[in-house]
Amino acid sequence: MASKTSQMQRPATHEDANLILRLYDLRREEKLRQARDWFFKNFHARNIEEFGKLCPHGSQEHAYHRMVTSYWDMAASFVTSGVLHEELFAQNNRELLFVWERIRDIVPAVREGNKNPKLAKNLETVAKAMIEDEKQQGSYEAFSAMVRGTNR
Repeated sequence: MASKTSQMQRPATHEDANLILRLYDLRREEKLRQARDWFFKNFHARNIEEFGKLCPHGSQEHAYHRMVTSYWDMAASFVTSGVLHEELFAQNNRELLFVWERIRDIVPAVREGNKNPKLAKNLETVAKAMIEDEKQQGSYEAFSAMVRGTNR
């Protein structure tokens, strides 16, 4: 990821804001909207077995999962490469953290199964930075419990 120091030294620019708006427009695309809706309502896999049952290869659910996670990994890659201002991105894209909270338990097994240790790595890197920020604010534990359904 671009160093925190270099990101903090430069203020967010109009180009950063425009890229965030373009990312927002992509989220409004109908298929991605459907995938996001399904993901938020239905994706609660805690392990690779549950993931396989919920999202079998070739299914619409598997396609939806891939659409959501690859979208957020792509968006996060703009941050990790230094193209997009990290703080401005985090202020406007908490949905990335929601997605990470839902997939974090299965990511190691999915990486291993796909023989791809970098799968969702950008998403993970940005999410972990957001988690640290939320922990400093005292808001992470409640958010995580709500997303993961452990606050009941």
